Amino acid sequence: MKSLTSRTEIQIRFSEVDSIGFVWHGNYVHFFEDGREAFGTEFGLQYLSIYKNGFVTPIVHLEIDFKLPLMYGDSAIIETIYQDCDAAKLLFEYRIFRKSDNMLSVTGKTTQVFLDLQKQLMLTMPPFFSEWKLKYGLV
Repeated sequence: MKSLTSRTEIQIRFSEVDSIGFVWHGNYVHFFEDGREAFGTEFGLQYLSIYKNGFVTPIVHLEIDFKLPLMYGDSAIIETIYQDCDAAKLLFEYRIFRKSDNMLSVTGKTTQVFLDLQKQLMLTMPPFFSEWKLKYGLV
């Protein structure tokens, strides 16, 4: 299976931690979003470009496995991996590392489907997405 990988760095802010200084578990979903945004910028698959092509891509599946808590003040690296597949969907895997020692903090996966602007599920790959996959050697 072919893949593309993007890496981006974030700083853990005070507003993202709980009363004991650990990142609140729900914020890791935001970090996955940060990773997808960075991936989209790097590889030309931003949410606005998808929308301008007449589609939206809601998440229909999410997995998170917690390994080591991030703390207020930590820097973290979000590694976002697009996993190619034949279906009309986006599969991403995530690894979040604490930057100071490269320890793995969280892993996860998301699945997104294509809906047209009338919110109808696309069962075939949108033409712009097929072109994108061709551009990056995924087809």
